Amino acid sequence: LVGDETYLPYQRPPLSKKFLAGEMPAERLYVKPASFYDDANIDVHLDTRVDAIDRAAKTIATTHGQSLSYDTLVLATGSEPRRLTLDGSELGGIHYLRSIADVEAIRSDLGFAKRIVIIGAGYIGLEVAAVTRKLGLDVTVIEMADRVMSRVVSEQVSAFYQHVHQAHGVRLMLSAGLQKFIGTDRVTAVETSTGEQVNADVVVVGVGILPSTGLAEAAGLEVDNGIVVNERCVTSDPSIYAIGDCTVHPNGIYARPVRLESVHNALEQAKTAATNICGEDLVYDEVPWFWSDQYDLKLQIAGLSEGYDDVVIRGDMAANAFSCLYLRDGRLIAIDAINSPRDFVQSKALIANHTNVLGAPLSDTNIMLKDCRG
Repeated sequence: LVGDETYLPYQRPPLSKKFLAGEMPAERLYVKPASFYDDANIDVHLDTRVDAIDRAAKTIATTHGQSLSYDTLVLATGSEPRRLTLDGSELGGIHYLRSIADVEAIRSDLGFAKRIVIIGAGYIGLEVAAVTRKLGLDVTVIEMADRVMSRVVSEQVSAFYQHVHQAHGVRLMLSAGLQKFIGTDRVTAVETSTGEQVNADVVVVGVGILPSTGLAEAAGLEVDNGIVVNERCVTSDPSIYAIGDCTVHPNGIYARPVRLESVHNALEQAKTAATNICGEDLVYDEVPWFWSDQYDLKLQIAGLSEGYDDVVIRGDMAANAFSCLYLRDGRLIAIDAINSPRDFVQSKALIANHTNVLGAPLSDTNIMLKDCRG
């Protein structure tokens, strides 16, 4: 097991939530204790980067000059934050959030900061906004789109979250691009595309991620917005598997290749790859799901809403407990469930089975979602 960080394998989702807030110690992030790897005879190489794959010789070369041989290789290289290259982007106090080290650096700066500017109103940006606002900072979020989380939720859900953040005192600057960072050694302000300057003691950038495909590309594997794998997580080389954020895989439910940025996808692909490596046959065919914690709201998303032609709101938005159902051609294709875990769980089967819900009483919370059929 080779990784370029100094930490044993750990969970990333809590980084922008409880770990950033100081509510979870680093020890609770770890997937397994150190003793597990010793007991399971797993040779762990930390702080070690793989420089190259020699597919003919079936070896990998590491930054420490090692050559490790393999019968089967699994690439779980994940993704990297999309980085800005604007004037001033090299200044201190500008952060990206991917690792434990990233969050520790952010928390160190938050110790003296009064004002934070967050670039991007996606999951990461809004989770950081919620945490830092609860910590008492003056929070400004700058977003190029005209609404928050525009890539993943409907206008109704965007409007709901915008109201929630504004009610907590977050300043949202929508339809606003970033022109440059201002400062001498450390960032002291940012300038938007309209020329407005916003003071900042610390900046966190969350403008999307890019799949880490460089190693696979250099090895000559097929790459197309991710490492291309089949439904068994095998790459274009039958001896090499790939799993997680770095992959593009066929999704039978939506009948097209998808690249997912989701811990659920990473875990399920890992199980699929391991099962097939061990000689059994398992096809990966799951309803994608995601989640985000902001304040006292748990957003759970199942399915992919792209191409929807109708939206149904189920529940009470005023009570902070509702679901947004996405339909296409009378069938449920996705759901955003806010503090509505039962709807989230029951929606998965409807989505997976392409259930016709046309004319069903979807908005009636007295009827279980699983019982809604057209």
